[in-house]
Amino acid sequence: MAEGTPAEAEDPDPFDAFRQVVALPTDLLVLSAAMFAFSLGFQMTGRYLPQYLAVLGASSVTIGLYGSLGNLISAVFPYPGGALSDRIGSRSALTLFGLASTAGFVVWWAAGAVESTTLSLSAPLVGTTLSTNAAVLLLFLGLFLSQGWKSFGLGATFAVVKQSVEPGRLAAGFAATETFRRTAFLLGPLVAAGVLAVVAFREGFRIVLLLAAVVGLVATVAQHLLYDASNDSLGDSFAGVSAVVDDLRSLPSPLRPLLVGDTLVRFANGMVYVFFVRVVVDFRAVGVTLPVVGRLSPEAYFGVLLAVEMAVALATMVPVARLAESVGLVPVVGLGFAVYAVFPVLIVNAPADAAVYALLFAFSGLRFAGLPAHKALIVGPAEQDAGGRVTGSYYLVRNTITIPSAAFGGWLYGTDPRLAFGVATVVGLVGTGYFLLRGEEFAAYT
Repeated sequence: MAEGTPAEAEDPDPFDAFRQVVALPTDLLVLSAAMFAFSLGFQMTGRYLPQYLAVLGASSVTIGLYGSLGNLISAVFPYPGGALSDRIGSRSALTLFGLASTAGFVVWWAAGAVESTTLSLSAPLVGTTLSTNAAVLLLFLGLFLSQGWKSFGLGATFAVVKQSVEPGRLAAGFAATETFRRTAFLLGPLVAAGVLAVVAFREGFRIVLLLAAVVGLVATVAQHLLYDASNDSLGDSFAGVSAVVDDLRSLPSPLRPLLVGDTLVRFANGMVYVFFVRVVVDFRAVGVTLPVVGRLSPEAYFGVLLAVEMAVALATMVPVARLAESVGLVPVVGLGFAVYAVFPVLIVNAPADAAVYALLFAFSGLRFAGLPAHKALIVGPAEQDAGGRVTGSYYLVRNTITIPSAAFGGWLYGTDPRLAFGVATVVGLVGTGYFLLRGEEFAAYT
């Protein structure tokens, strides 16, 4: 956020984030641009990886395990990433993380070249030999690498926003930063859809992976050459598990029902998130014919649907953040949770009609509308110098509990997709109801 007196700042509009980013000091501008670039690469590729796994022969259970591995990485990477950054410096760490993510895109691309290769792995503990597809193993390996850049600075980002705006405008502050970052979430799927509209998925997605690798490499080189981190001070290294336990015991009271409800909702979403593309592409096979573009395959149309979802998110985040200042954070966060909860049962039971799915993904975009209020409710009650620590502890617990969600969802999906998505909605509704009944308002919004 740009410096200034919060009380005198005007209410942000959807373009505030872009004006603020341009006005940042050079080093922070470079860092923001790198965040945008890597988000672009992730959004071009990540949502399609489950479909690519299926094309290369992975089962529903394997795709679920892939999703759970992603959850595991998200839960455990931030702490070692922060410790490494403290040890070798932000500039070197960012370069290392950027190269790792770029290498991840390359490994994913290379998987397509070995899809017909089968590896035999000895498993002495169970007394057998396991056969597996080499391409699937490479996709799992690439996931470890591609997540490298994401391991930097989640808690610090929250703390910076908290220190930059007055308590009653936290949701608006998060809305401005999210609007800039999530513009890449809009553009990335459109790039993928453009490629897949003219090239069949198996080869077209490999082109998308190469584009992501190029974007990642350019961003890494640019941030290494231009980013001056000599004055960075992100706080102390991780102090150990006991520090996390102490932080959890001292969580402000509004965070406890939020953490329970959020964890249930995210577990539900994690059960089916990696299978959204499978439902659109295979289970319902929803394509579309457009007047100028012509026929879009289900794979290409999925990218368009993701762009529709994010367009609604970008259009609604700032207005809903303003609304939170009038009605409070709890109703707005509850709205986002409710959308998370009901979307799975809607998408799996909807008729295979392109217009219906466009409306459903537009509806899904409303879940992001509550995200700034959600972040404000997490960091708002924390002490002024503890925002990053509270955020890190909160996300560590939530992400750790949701690790097995995708594997469980994959097992159910292999039995019956409607069963998996129906159970996800039930779990999500339980979490939403609990939060709405027990959630506490942040004092600055009452």
